[in-house]
Amino acid sequence: MKNLFAGLPDDQTQEHFQEFLALPGAKLERIVSYGQSTPEGEWYDQDWGEWVMVLQGEAGLLLEQDHTLIHMKPGDQYFLPANCRHRVEWTLEEQPTIWLALHLKAD
Repeated sequence: MKNLFAGLPDDQTQEHFQEFLALPGAKLERIVSYGQSTPEGEWYDQDWGEWVMVLQGEAGLLLEQDHTLIHMKPGDQYFLPANCRHRVEWTLEEQPTIWLALHLKAD
């Protein structure tokens, strides 16, 4: 696939993850959300860093450490260091939210 906006999944009942590139220590994926969020009370706590960017749609990213809610719109990006507990509070329901996520091995 050459276009990140092409081939969006029809199933809107779940988030979709598509890996585009995998190298030693790094993985790039597209995430397509249709109103999904992290389940209540759950936090992501990853052993790797993750850089995320919203290409389309909007999302709310909550950081546990200082309870910062980051409202992400197209073009917004954020780096989550390893073990930075975070969650997706919301994504738009009326249109897909398309993310790019770059996962970077901690060492």
